Amino acid sequence: MNFALKMFRGAACTALAALTGSIIYYNCALPDNYCVAEGGSLIINEHIEVRSDRIIPESYDIEASENTIFSASSMKGAVAERTEQLRLFGVFPIKNVNVTEVSEPVVVPCGTPFGIKLLTEGVLVVELTGFDNGGGVTSPAREAGINEGDIIISISGKTVSSNKDVSRIIGESGGRTLGVELVRDGESRVVFLKPDKSAADDTYHAGMWVRDSSAGIGTITFYDPSTKIFAGLGHPVCDSDTGEMLTMSSGEAADVYISGIKKSSAGSPGELIGMFTSDKSCGSLVLNSECGIYGYMDKCPSMVSAVPVAMRQEIKTGEAFIYATVDGSSPKKYSVEIEKVDLKASEAGKNMVVRITDERLLDKAGGIVQGMSGSPIIQDGKLVGAVTHVFVRDPTRGYAIFADTMLECAENAAG
Repeated sequence: MNFALKMFRGAACTALAALTGSIIYYNCALPDNYCVAEGGSLIINEHIEVRSDRIIPESYDIEASENTIFSASSMKGAVAERTEQLRLFGVFPIKNVNVTEVSEPVVVPCGTPFGIKLLTEGVLVVELTGFDNGGGVTSPAREAGINEGDIIISISGKTVSSNKDVSRIIGESGGRTLGVELVRDGESRVVFLKPDKSAADDTYHAGMWVRDSSAGIGTITFYDPSTKIFAGLGHPVCDSDTGEMLTMSSGEAADVYISGIKKSSAGSPGELIGMFTSDKSCGSLVLNSECGIYGYMDKCPSMVSAVPVAMRQEIKTGEAFIYATVDGSSPKKYSVEIEKVDLKASEAGKNMVVRITDERLLDKAGGIVQGMSGSPIIQDGKLVGAVTHVFVRDPTRGYAIFADTMLECAENAAG
C-alpha cells in the first residue's frame, strides 16, 4: 500500500512538474499581442518549435475576458482592443494577451520577378586597402578609424552620394586633415582622415573602396491596389561584400526576364539569371528594411485574384503553395510544406520553415534559389508569408517571413 502510494505521489509530482514547465515555456514562447479579423476569435492553430519532453496539447482553448475596450489604436484598420487569457488544455492559465480587432486586409499575391536599382544614402565602405606613398605602405582610412561597413555621409562638410564625390574631395584635399561624418551600427560619429599621396600616380588617396549603388533581382510578394504599394523580398537588400543592410536614398523597380537558372545543390545555393528588359522603371522604391523592400507601382504586376492576409496565429504546419517565377516573367504555382511556425521568432525573416515538395521545381531549381526571396506562400486561401532564405546544406528547405509583418511594414512605408 505504501509502495503504491509512493508511486502515485511520484507520478503526480512528475506530471505537475511537466505541466508547470509547459506553462512557463509557453508563457515565454507565445507573443503578448495578437491581431484578429473584425468580429473574429483568437485561435492559435499551431505551436512554435516544440521540445519532445513537453506535454503538448493539440490546440489551445482561448477564453476572452469579459471586458472589451473600444478605443483608437495606432494600428491601421483597428476597430477594437481587448484582453484574453491563454489557457493550456482550456484549463490552466498561461498568461493574458492583448488582442486587436482589425479590418481584414486583402492584397494581390504576386510571385513576379522585378529588378532592383538602389542608390544608397551616403556611400558604403566595402574594403580598406593600402598603397605605397614612397616610404612604405599606408592606409589613411584605416588609420583614421574607418571600418568596412561604415556609411560615409559627408567629408569636410560636403555631402557625398557617389564614389566620384569621395574621389574628388580626397584628390583636391592637398593632404589636409578632413572631418568625415559616418554612420556605424546606426550611430553617427566623426573621424579625422589625412589623405596621403600615392607614389604610383602622384595623387591623394584614402585607401578605401566605396559603393554608392546596388542592383539585383528579387520577387514581389504582394500588391495593395488601394494604396498602389508593393512588397518584395521579405528581407533587406544588403551589400554583397559586407553583408550590411544598405541605407537607401532612392531607388527604382524595373521589369526583368528570367533567362536561366543555376540549380541549387547541398552546400551551393543556386540563383536566378535574369536581365532588365527596359531602361524605364516600372515603380519607385521607398523603403529598404529588415522585413523587405517596398515601393509604389501604378499597375498591379499580377493577374492572380486578391486574397486576405492571414494573421500569424492562423498559420499551421502542413500543405501550402507558393507563386514563383523561375523562367520568363510569369509566376507559376508550386506545392510546399510548412514544417515549422515560430510565433515569436527573434528574426523577422525566420518565422517559418518551408520545404519545397513540387517535383517540377525540385527538378528545375533543386529547391529554393537566390532571387526567389519574396515568393508568396498561400495556405487555406490566405497569404501567410513569403520565402526569404535557403538552407545552404538542404536547398529544398528555407525560412519564410509572416505576411502580417510585411503588411505592417508596407503600411508604415505608405505613411
